[in-house]
Amino acid sequence: MPTTTGSASRGVMDDIEPSLLEFLRKKVNSFVKWDLVRFFHDNPHAADTAENIARYIGRDARTIASELDELAETGVLERSSAAGHAIYSLASDRAMRDLVGGFVRACDDRQFRVKAIYHVMRSMR
Repeated sequence: MPTTTGSASRGVMDDIEPSLLEFLRKKVNSFVKWDLVRFFHDNPHAADTAENIARYIGRDARTIASELDELAETGVLERSSAAGHAIYSLASDRAMRDLVGGFVRACDDRQFRVKAIYHVMRSMR
């Protein structure tokens, strides 16, 4: 039975490990969040303000502020306060750190990146 291009591509794009697929769909559903997850993975002891993090990753602070808050709400990051400023750091939860590490390692594979980009773009509709 012939398949349509849409359903065929959907099948190829959905063969991501379930935990990583859920991570993409519910937590890293924008390219800004992807950059932030990569930053905190590469700097696991970082704890800083949106303004400083924006400078480190080359993005506008206003753009990343809400994304940082969403990552904190979903448990990827932790948010604390110091001198009236929000401070963000990678979640201390071992399972979440392992999931972040698994996502970043998976991103080393071109095929995974293509699939991940597909899912992020789909979530941005």
